[in-house]
Amino acid sequence: MDQQKRICVVGAGAIGGVVAGVLAREKYDIRLVTKYPELAERISNDGIHVSGYCGDFSIRIPSVALPEELEGTFDYVLIATKAGSLVQAAQAMLPFMHEGSRTVSMQNGICEELLAGVAGPDRTIGCVVGWGGTMHESGRVEMTSGGEFVLGNWRRGTDLPLGELAGILSHIVPARTSENILSDLYSKLIINSCITTLGAICGLYLGEMLAKRKVRDLFIEIIREAMEVAGAMDLEVAPAAGGKLDYYRFLSAGILSGFRRQLTIRFIGLKYRKLKSSSLQSLERGKKTEVDNYNGYISDKGKEYGVATPVNDQLTRMVMEIENGKRPISPVNFREIRIG
Repeated sequence: MDQQKRICVVGAGAIGGVVAGVLAREKYDIRLVTKYPELAERISNDGIHVSGYCGDFSIRIPSVALPEELEGTFDYVLIATKAGSLVQAAQAMLPFMHEGSRTVSMQNGICEELLAGVAGPDRTIGCVVGWGGTMHESGRVEMTSGGEFVLGNWRRGTDLPLGELAGILSHIVPARTSENILSDLYSKLIINSCITTLGAICGLYLGEMLAKRKVRDLFIEIIREAMEVAGAMDLEVAPAAGGKLDYYRFLSAGILSGFRRQLTIRFIGLKYRKLKSSSLQSLERGKKTEVDNYNGYISDKGKEYGVATPVNDQLTRMVMEIENGKRPISPVNFREIRIG
């Protein structure tokens, strides 16, 4: 039975906390690596509090601050740290993996190449986390929106363990497998490059932000540049939002295409008007964002394949300036960004 599988979740933030909490509630053998000794002790003794779409509950999970404090090996290692900590986390978990272990990247952006470089491509699973979460404070996390998991082997074809892992994660949200996980990851990366980065620059909720014509225009240009890069990479990009946003159709030419694009973005803003950028939340806590893995990835691939990405270049630079205290978070920032 899959409940007998040993699972280690590395990272007790919004995603890691929800995943560990729900799977522990479902009686899986879970260990949690939290980075902080006091938090590890609190979750072990008093529990982690999880709320939102997955219910409202508290549950105790055996937790440690450092991987070195773990015992035995794990069948699945789910790494839910920030992208910048992925390699270090994966290296620390190697002694606790056996030949058949699988390690899963739950970061935003495309980090699977880095993970495969540590754990090996045969043990690396790419994962699109298609639902939202927020950490209100250490040990208190909320699942803020539903969605799905998409799982795929990195640089490999179909592999039987994917079905098992999909079954495990389906206790949280529906989970499906993909034979081209890079396509699905890139699709999610485009959404993050639009919503997460634009929100970090202005400090507004999504509804307020997408009510502005200039922001909607930027949204379109981010997608256009990203899709031109994908074309140069010979990558067919999967639809986003559960198949509702087909990027190719979104960018298609036609008499009413411009109006349709504006209307689509306006609808997204209305539907998710209270969504707050995860990168904005990081900046407000004095932490770095993952812009390198969003717009920065598009820019880097653009340079590699000879595709101009001026809007993504500007957005990456602006977020980095905010991180370094050289620029305030403000809607005024949008005035500086040139389109075309």
